[in-house]
Amino acid sequence: MDPLRYPIGRFVPVGLLSGEARMNGMDELLDITRHLKRLTEPLNPEQLLTPYREAGWSIQQVVHHMADNDMNAYIRFKRALTEDVPIASSYREDLWAELEDYRRAEVNDSITLLAILHKRFYVLVSSLSDEDFSRMLRTEVLGKITLDTALQRFIWHNKHHTAQIEALLHRKGCCDCFPVLQLR
Repeated sequence: MDPLRYPIGRFVPVGLLSGEARMNGMDELLDITRHLKRLTEPLNPEQLLTPYREAGWSIQQVVHHMADNDMNAYIRFKRALTEDVPIASSYREDLWAELEDYRRAEVNDSITLLAILHKRFYVLVSSLSDEDFSRMLRTEVLGKITLDTALQRFIWHNKHHTAQIEALLHRKGCCDCFPVLQLR
């Protein structure tokens, strides 16, 4: 496994979570946007264009991807609450990362979007019963999964990408002093 690409490891569901474990995960999710803001705020525009690994996305692309992914995941989650085993739509994240909004939109806009979305998701998750978390959806990558697994994946995905940014900044020594790498 590539530690630059997967600094916290690949996603592995842990089975059915307790209500307390779910809410602890959601509390962590709320902290992620504050942490992302602390990581990215000191960076200049050139540093935001630094890829987290060779041939990888820039910090800016990663943050915008996180917002896009979470909007999609939130909708898939709500569909699974209101439909019988819906098929979760996928999207070409590689092509989305090349669109103009990934180049021109402010990173802080996506962090703000994440913060608001995570608050909404927190309200939703805190209202659900254990039975609700056993509802299913079908994905291309994971197949048929419960909402419990979908929630775990949602939280993992945010930690995964935040860790990629954090690892880059750590490898470079600090936020203020790393040289800008050229995008390929």
